[in-house]
Amino acid sequence: MRLISILFISLILSGCSGFDSVKEAYSGITDYFKGGEDNSEPPSVLIEYPPEITIEEIWRESVGVGSDQQSLKLIPTITAGNIIAADKEGLVEAHDLKTGRLVWKAKTQLNLSAGPGLGASSLLLGSSDADVVALNIENGEQLWKTKVTSEVLSVPLVSHGIVVVRTTDGAVTALNEKTGAKLWHYELTSPALSVRGIGSPIIYEDNVIAGFDTGKLMSLRLLDGKYTWETSIAIPKGRTEVERLVDIDVDPLDVAGTVFITGYHGGAAAVSEIDGEILWRNETLSSNTGISHDFRYLYLSDANDNILQIEQRTGSGLWKQKELQYRKLTKPAIYDQYVVVGDFAGYVHWLAINDGRQLGRFKVTKEIGIDVPPIVVDNTVYIYAKDGTLAALRTRSH
Repeated sequence: MRLISILFISLILSGCSGFDSVKEAYSGITDYFKGGEDNSEPPSVLIEYPPEITIEEIWRESVGVGSDQQSLKLIPTITAGNIIAADKEGLVEAHDLKTGRLVWKAKTQLNLSAGPGLGASSLLLGSSDADVVALNIENGEQLWKTKVTSEVLSVPLVSHGIVVVRTTDGAVTALNEKTGAKLWHYELTSPALSVRGIGSPIIYEDNVIAGFDTGKLMSLRLLDGKYTWETSIAIPKGRTEVERLVDIDVDPLDVAGTVFITGYHGGAAAVSEIDGEILWRNETLSSNTGISHDFRYLYLSDANDNILQIEQRTGSGLWKQKELQYRKLTKPAIYDQYVVVGDFAGYVHWLAINDGRQLGRFKVTKEIGIDVPPIVVDNTVYIYAKDGTLAALRTRSH
């Protein structure tokens, strides 16, 4: 009770007048004492500050039930003039980027869990029931459907007519993009304990590079799935299974021949794409959402939801934004002079790229959070919330 009293007195003294902030603070603290999902620390209360930018909503639509509050990889993709998003119950919709107008929709009748991935002329999605389905990119018509070994929790990747799929049993499966026929299958034994989720792989010079639950980053040949190299990103430490948990569930980031990767309890590292050589390692950094970049720096939301700017060449930190701790932040999106993240309460936050200070915020949903990273196209930020809200936002300076 003393902690609650101190918090609310602080709210009054700081001039925080928004009822949403008060309700959210109370909810976070009661969850902290009652017990609930991921509540080892209560979320930081949003501070009031003079905004330096104005955020405008260009349009807003709804795509079914979204992820229905589940932890899925239903991340929209951008095609020529459209943004395409899917919901948990099998609905897939294409909306015009500029107006939000519905272009087409398809009902797959599947329990979708990942995608859509973008192919040459098709969209690829995975399901909780181990399906991979291909849709026509122009109208959503189903082209084929193939069973894989288990639930798909990473966005399917397409390159050179080959669809690469990661599944929760630790397997990597390659399919023919035109027919769905299986081309090859590689399986790595998963540890007894791991974090739910799987990172999508990347392709470099006809090699598939992916992180695994063992804490290893591995490269396989795209043509036939043959092993080419592996390197240990996270080394298990401690006596218990929980202490030794080192899971890599984020998407590797490819920048000019270097792979940047981070994971649960695993630190962050830079790895040569050619042979897997470790270029630098920073064991003080850990993220479950992934890394973003601009021409010089890396950006991530760490395990405590601090947002950091990191030097690409050395892995050393430059600035750290601590005012949004424990708000379950998304992976940052970077554009112009902004760093943009979503949070568990439906807010989208704009930070200054030079020092991380808060510039403005916009609430997209009332009750449901955001776990899909913001998507930026032509200085417009697209947000897909857990309740299916799909919104386009734009900023202007004061």
